Amino acid sequence: MEDMPDKTTGRHASTANRRQSLLFVNVSVLLFGSAGLFAKWIRLPALQLTLGRVLVSFICLFISIMAGRRSFQVSREQRLWLMAAGTMLAIHWWLYAASIQQASVAVGVVTFVSFPLFVTFIEPVFFRERLTVRNVAAALLIIAGVAVTVPEFRLDNDVTRAILLGLISTFAYAVLSLVNRHLTTALDSTVIAFYEQGTAAIVLFLLLIFIRVPVVQPTAADIGLIILQGSVMTALAHTLYIRSLKGLTARLAGVVSTLEVVYAVLLAWFLLGEVPALRTLAGGVVILAVVIFSQLQPGQPAA
Repeated sequence: MEDMPDKTTGRHASTANRRQSLLFVNVSVLLFGSAGLFAKWIRLPALQLTLGRVLVSFICLFISIMAGRRSFQVSREQRLWLMAAGTMLAIHWWLYAASIQQASVAVGVVTFVSFPLFVTFIEPVFFRERLTVRNVAAALLIIAGVAVTVPEFRLDNDVTRAILLGLISTFAYAVLSLVNRHLTTALDSTVIAFYEQGTAAIVLFLLLIFIRVPVVQPTAADIGLIILQGSVMTALAHTLYIRSLKGLTARLAGVVSTLEVVYAVLLAWFLLGEVPALRTLAGGVVILAVVIFSQLQPGQPAA
């Protein structure tokens, strides 16, 4: 008599895998959320800080790929896409750090989570997909949420300038996410991150030369924090997020990712003493609600 498959064991394994994936995605989002605090802790210009972060993460990813015996080989077309994505990554992380340094962690992350606004209008161009009424309505509500956070529409206001920098950073991230959607169909995610962060390091180094940003001598504490940010809050967080997708749908992982705003604001509150302004909290609640709602299918229960 043939052995029958144990459905109970399979169901338990599936549940365990899902729980492990939920743990991985929450830890990764917590790490991503805490990364913004380093822009306040490290007393270096945003451009110099970001270059250090990218270099450390690049080295960690190189070691990971070598240890896993993955192939570095990519086609010429893929290399061009990776270079474009790496350039967007450099702009995103640089201006994200600059936005936080200009105002606060809360302003930076609340602006960042509005990236679906840009994806809504860019994605149909990239993938020739229909622009739905549902997505346009969500984008308009996100605009309203961002508008609520703006104290006054004058560039001499620090918070307004920070929001503007954050929106440019968010636009770069939206383009980056769409290019990655194209690349992940053919390449390993860790290999993608390796090439993108290598490109980002070159772009940031060139910007450091041509913009002539004052270079500050980092202290031993600065170097230690950059290593921690690049290895744990970037390379490890990225790896855990990718692993979480093995047991979760991309949609559920996306919903959990919105908790980055909550984690970042709470950590900044307790560790930096940054109490978010009421208008920032109000705008963040609006944006979070819209993003979570837009990622759930109509009629789908909350996870």
